[in-house]
Amino acid sequence: MSRVTVLGGHGKVALLAAPLLVDDGHDVTSVVRNPDHVADVEATGATAAVLDIEHASTDEIAELLRGSDVVVWSAGAGGGSPERTYAVDRDAAIRSMDAAVQAGVGRYVMVSYFGAGPDHGVPEDNGFYAYAEAKTAADEYLQGTDLAWTILRPSSLTTDAATGHIAAGEGVVAGQVSRDNVAHVIRSVVEHPDPTARRILAFNDGFQPIDEVVATTVE
Repeated sequence: MSRVTVLGGHGKVALLAAPLLVDDGHDVTSVVRNPDHVADVEATGATAAVLDIEHASTDEIAELLRGSDVVVWSAGAGGGSPERTYAVDRDAAIRSMDAAVQAGVGRYVMVSYFGAGPDHGVPEDNGFYAYAEAKTAADEYLQGTDLAWTILRPSSLTTDAATGHIAAGEGVVAGQVSRDNVAHVIRSVVEHPDPTARRILAFNDGFQPIDEVVATTVE
């Protein structure tokens, strides 16, 4: 059993992942900004914690994370202004990584997006540009830490039910994937620490069993 802290606990993916992690016997704390969301989080079986990650200091986040084995970043500004996108998806995410190191947390799972990276290709006049830049910066920073990180890069998200199967690996291009399958990937990554450490996993819905993809060590 691990102690798992989910940042962005009221997000759609997080609300699907929390009960899966709880069912696996993990001690799950889901962090929310809005106290009104506590009941929704607790309905998943997770313990709710209230902290405004966007404005919290590294020390405050570290205090929250202390004692955790795994941090899952599933938070995000959800669009809106570029300023807030950078503040949450880049700056707060980076503070949470520093906080995880400070708190002695070993593992960090980042929910990013398919296509993140210096060559994301989103033009500056596109509304998605700030998000692409913010996620790219956060992913790059994470890779420079000593954390046992895993970066998940799901394609466009759908509301379809989980199939338990994805497509990943060489030759896979951006498509779509259900949020429910993303939640199952998070669950599997937490269950398979060794083959997922310092690994980037880009994926769509597909025909490979999730545990098979996740547990296979990539050379």
